[in-house]
Amino acid sequence: MSIEGYAVRNMTRHEVDLAISWANSEGWNPGIHDAETFFKTDPEGFFVGMFEGKPVASISAVAYGDSFGFLGFYIVQPQFRGRGFGAEIWDAGMKYLKGRNIGLDGVLEQQKLYERKGFRPCYRSVRHQGVGIGQDRMAEGIKYLSEVPMDDLLAYDDQYFPAPRHVFTKSWIRQPGGVAIGALSKGELIGYGVLRECHQGYKIGPLFANDKKVADDLFCALCGHAPQGAPVFLDTPEPNSAALDLAKRHHMHPVFETVRMYSNEDPGLPVDRIYGITSFELG
Repeated sequence: MSIEGYAVRNMTRHEVDLAISWANSEGWNPGIHDAETFFKTDPEGFFVGMFEGKPVASISAVAYGDSFGFLGFYIVQPQFRGRGFGAEIWDAGMKYLKGRNIGLDGVLEQQKLYERKGFRPCYRSVRHQGVGIGQDRMAEGIKYLSEVPMDDLLAYDDQYFPAPRHVFTKSWIRQPGGVAIGALSKGELIGYGVLRECHQGYKIGPLFANDKKVADDLFCALCGHAPQGAPVFLDTPEPNSAALDLAKRHHMHPVFETVRMYSNEDPGLPVDRIYGITSFELG
């Protein structure tokens, strides 16, 4: 049922910046340069709700090929909540991703809402906060991803996501002011991580590694690239006990939780090797 004076349409690139600012106001602390990578990943996958000519609601429904999609930025401006704007823009996003398995990272207080919409909880993720080291801590075997063949990186990343996301990954590792590193053993990539600047401090994500020592080496190297004392955040899947141990060992503390949910089946990702989720907005 349409609402008089309200219409949903695709976002422009500039309006993705607006969605980023709304997400920051919600306390989600997105990256300063996220919008460019997000929009490149799927320019048709961002929607804005306009009421009487003003933007009041947002959602991202990013398609990764024909099999998978991810929802994020589901926000209605506080003064416009309770009027049906959220339901209509949700329907637009779901229609765009029709036929795909769809993932999302929802705040815990919205879990029941998403369950009513047909999503099933898979696991919780815990955002941990620590501090930057501000000095080089690159262990043996750690290289900048600019030194790693792109095909090797993309093949490695494919193991950790339900569908190939090559456009996203190529852009994500090249964010202005970011740091992207990999761990190599005998020329083989066995882990990688990215540090990016956010509205508050820095986030590490993704942090993928074949084992806990590799994860620790990557984590320390990335923290070394963050200014001394600056906040550093890591979003860890709760089922990965080694990831929780890593956060505790480095004196990080929990500050936020979400729940990963899927509309269809659990894609069976190797959560035991996911030490840091890439982003809550695009997966």
